[in-house]
Amino acid sequence: MTESPDRPSRPAGRRDRAERDEGVAAWAGVLKVHAAVVPELDRRLQRAHGLPLTWYDVLLELSTAPERRLTMSELGERAVVSRTRVSRVVDELVKAGHVERAPNPRDARSAYAVLTPGGRAALRAAAPTYLDGIEELVGRHLGADAPAVAAALGRVLDAARGG
Repeated sequence: MTESPDRPSRPAGRRDRAERDEGVAAWAGVLKVHAAVVPELDRRLQRAHGLPLTWYDVLLELSTAPERRLTMSELGERAVVSRTRVSRVVDELVKAGHVERAPNPRDARSAYAVLTPGGRAALRAAAPTYLDGIEELVGRHLGADAPAVAAALGRVLDAARGG
């Protein structure tokens, strides 16, 4: 970058203040949307199905996994629930009959969380409430911007995961 009297050069890769401020504003927006939408979606799922959003998230991850099972470590990496909380959520799901724990024959120190037929049925019953809630609370407000927002947030997530 060439220097000019009104704009000094900056190191390569540094963003100017306006770009940084836009990034901060976007981050604040993500946090505020999360804080507003997640509790409302959780209320809707619990009211209609007795299923907390954390349960729905774990059931969804298990339903899309090969053989509908994941080790606790894998589940901790995939689910939105914190890694420290995933074991407690799985315990709750086991008590509700939605998940079973199964030994891992390759590693005696770990176990699988396995989706039960009851868990699949609960997930299927709650899916319309979940999807309708996302559409009402998020999708309809993004409109044609939804693909760009999803792509941008995907880039952020990839970078955060070291990708």
